[in-house]
Amino acid sequence: MDDCVLFKDALNELSIAVMITTINDGVELMEELAKRQHNLPDVLFLDLNMPRKTGVDCLIEIKKSEILKRLPVIIFSTSYNPDITQLLYEQGANYYIRKPATFSALKKVISEALLRIGKKETMPVSKELFLIQP
Repeated sequence: MDDCVLFKDALNELSIAVMITTINDGVELMEELAKRQHNLPDVLFLDLNMPRKTGVDCLIEIKKSEILKRLPVIIFSTSYNPDITQLLYEQGANYYIRKPATFSALKKVISEALLRIGKKETMPVSKELFLIQP
């Protein structure tokens, strides 16, 4: 929940007109996406460490769905494991953000991710551009 509050606060300080919905576990996420198939979000920030269904499992399910696979997915995680990052890249995530330590860095990486998605810099991006860092 703390991550969600910080994320919302950072987004609000960016002066970007957005509507944000937060969901706390992977099963709930997939149910919500199934309900909203005809009104999907413009982008999904996906945490890897969700209860009930992991972010990796959700990503795989999203990218296998004909309806959901075009949804841009940005992985947002505290950890960075090169093997997991490679798997996420191969499974179709658009970008990977390692949660930064400071609020200003958080705003910077969220802004950069939204800028890239807004420019339609989506898959396939090169591996070098996959990781967004402050």
